[in-house]
Amino acid sequence: MIDVTAEIEKRLAETGIRTGICTVFCAGSTAAVTTIEYEEGLLRDFPAAMERLAPSDAVYEHHLRWHDGNGHSHIRASVIGPSLTIPVVEGHLCLGTWQQVVLVDFDNKPRSRKLDVIVLGE
Repeated sequence: MIDVTAEIEKRLAETGIRTGICTVFCAGSTAAVTTIEYEEGLLRDFPAAMERLAPSDAVYEHHLRWHDGNGHSHIRASVIGPSLTIPVVEGHLCLGTWQQVVLVDFDNKPRSRKLDVIVLGE
């Protein structure tokens, strides 16, 4: 789980947009974008919750077909989703005090990830 809030705020500032929306998207079927309070407890709780939701040691048809062992990664990513849209107010992301934007990579092997950030507004 990677806190990408500062990088997205930087990209937003470069646009000069004061009011609008910012969409963050990660192409790929084993990663997701969401918000969370990026703190030590939740950095442990979130993976534990995902393990309960889609256990890594369960039998997945995807793994039986492709033998890549990441069926759970696809399920977890699809539950969270590949994108997030955040309102932009007065040139800043409209996030709560303890809310950060995070990229969550669920895959069982290293992947190169790229976030697309699109800002629309005025």
